[in-house]
Amino acid sequence: MNDVQGSKRLQTASGTSGEDAGGARIFALESENRALRSENTHLRAENALLREQLQRLQGSHDVLPVFVPAPTPTVDLSRLDPSLVTQIASFVGTSRELLNLALTCKSFGWQQPASGLSWSLAEEVAQQAVRSGQNDIEGVRITLPQYVRGRTTWLSVLHAAEHPLKFDTLLGRGIKHQNEERSTVRATNSNTVTAVAGNYAMDTGIHFVEFQMMAGIPTWLGMGIVRPMPNLDTDIHTNGNFTFFFRPFYADFLVARTDEWGTGNVHACQYSSTTGRMCWANWEAEQTEWGDWEGMEGCGTGDTIGMRLDLNEGTLTGYMNNRRLGVMKDGLSGSYCWYATVMGNGCSIAISRVEPPRHN
Repeated sequence: MNDVQGSKRLQTASGTSGEDAGGARIFALESENRALRSENTHLRAENALLREQLQRLQGSHDVLPVFVPAPTPTVDLSRLDPSLVTQIASFVGTSRELLNLALTCKSFGWQQPASGLSWSLAEEVAQQAVRSGQNDIEGVRITLPQYVRGRTTWLSVLHAAEHPLKFDTLLGRGIKHQNEERSTVRATNSNTVTAVAGNYAMDTGIHFVEFQMMAGIPTWLGMGIVRPMPNLDTDIHTNGNFTFFFRPFYADFLVARTDEWGTGNVHACQYSSTTGRMCWANWEAEQTEWGDWEGMEGCGTGDTIGMRLDLNEGTLTGYMNNRRLGVMKDGLSGSYCWYATVMGNGCSIAISRVEPPRHN
């Protein structure tokens, strides 16, 4: 009896559990079905929107504007009057700017036989600039390199005219230029060597330059003025030591004399870096004199020595680091050029033309 009742209870419990599991399964399937129907509705709406946009694009396809780019205008420079192009190019300015212009196109940088010119338009502008004297300096005779076809261009001549103050002559053994402009030189051994700005001859007026001691510890530096000697045989003075105060050389200097020297007897005058003393020479009388002057000071590496040559008053005035020291020498007349003498391996000195200080 008891066994039969227990069996009935087990069957009733088992049936209830199966019904619950089936209901849960049905509920899950219905939920999934509802989610799928919702997603389907969303996709249909999105498809309808895309169809509408597609129809709108297809309907307006025939009326879309067609853009045709305009042809780029070109100018045949060969048809222009060369004198007109040259006149326009003359406003470019410096030799460096003209070189950049020549590199832009063949019309500017190549020889144009049809134009009647024997060189390019850039070269023609450079040639006109040189001959116009636009870079002339009052009171100075500047000697420029000569144009030589295939070797020296008018652009290079113009560049030299724009930077006329340079050490163009090196005398003695063991000296070389240190930059492209040739405004800085360096001693390469312990000899006494000299650099001269011989192509920059000062005849009249007032002139100011600065000498800057760039590097090295010099044994001695001298800087000042000397007579221009374009006819000096420099080949015999490229070995050993060289100064303008070595008496065995005086005869060579006098052979190179020109009318521009005048009648003055001060042929060379220099400032000494060690003591600041002044030395001058009269080559004709084989006379060399050292002298003190009011305000003299020595200098060293990093200092800048300024010099003011006044050919109206006949004086040479010294400056240090933009500070006036005093008049080194008077009684000057005739033409002079700048120079620097260096003694000291590795020492370098630079020259530059600048505006003089406000005080005299």
